[in-house]
Amino acid sequence: MRSFSILCLAVLLAPLALGAGTAARAAEPIAIVAAENFYGELAREIGGDKVAVTSILSNPDADPHLFETSPSVARAVSAAAIVIYNGADYDPWLPKLLAAAPRAERTAIVAAELVGYRSGNNPHLWYDPPTLPAVARALAAELAKRDPADAQIFGANLAAFDASLAPVTAAIARLKAAHAGTPVTATEPVFGYMAAALGFTMLNPEFQLATMNDTEPSPSQVAGFEASLKSGQAKLLFYNSQVTDDTTTRLRQLAEDSHVPVVGVTETAPAGKTIAAWFMAELDAVAEALK
Repeated sequence: MRSFSILCLAVLLAPLALGAGTAARAAEPIAIVAAENFYGELAREIGGDKVAVTSILSNPDADPHLFETSPSVARAVSAAAIVIYNGADYDPWLPKLLAAAPRAERTAIVAAELVGYRSGNNPHLWYDPPTLPAVARALAAELAKRDPADAQIFGANLAAFDASLAPVTAAIARLKAAHAGTPVTATEPVFGYMAAALGFTMLNPEFQLATMNDTEPSPSQVAGFEASLKSGQAKLLFYNSQVTDDTTTRLRQLAEDSHVPVVGVTETAPAGKTIAAWFMAELDAVAEALK
């Protein structure tokens, strides 16, 4: 009789134990790999403690265009439930890793596909104001599909993220109203989309493309860049400290000698800053430079 009672108790408790195990598994954070750390920051802002985020490109001293993968990166991508990357040939190593370890249950969110950019476009898409909100919406929807119980949390986090960008949008509008048409230049086109949103006229685009593609600018391109600084035609120089060489360093010095303000911009988000804080710091620097 005692054996029968124990057996009955075990049968009754089995579903409870199974339910507890399922709940524990459901509570595990969703693994997200972001090719670039600003997409990783976005994932943390949308997912909160419901996600575990790994960002691949995060070194502020490294040229992202020259990145090479490693076995640890391949393992992280292979194990991820969600992968976020830029696309438009900015991070071509990422789709190769996805193809090498296909998994039907893994989802890839590609920023370029969400906002209609492709190979040949300026790949620095995150500086185009519509891009990060589009990625945030896609990620919130994917997280809600995977974890319906926490869908309300993801929706609230998405609303908070959008609200955090309101001061950025306002700053862009103020700068455009005050300085649209201002001729500016840059050592590399990382800030190109934001400069366009501000209404600036960008000088020396061919030089910038050569720098981005790690090729030698022509003598005429270098001479044109120098002339735009010496003459004061360029009212501001955007300097990408992550993509540099002797020529770009010399041009930065020439800008300073010619009293052309220099605003530093980066391809990875500064450590410890939200996306909104990162963008606001750069826009504040632009506003200060054009006073």
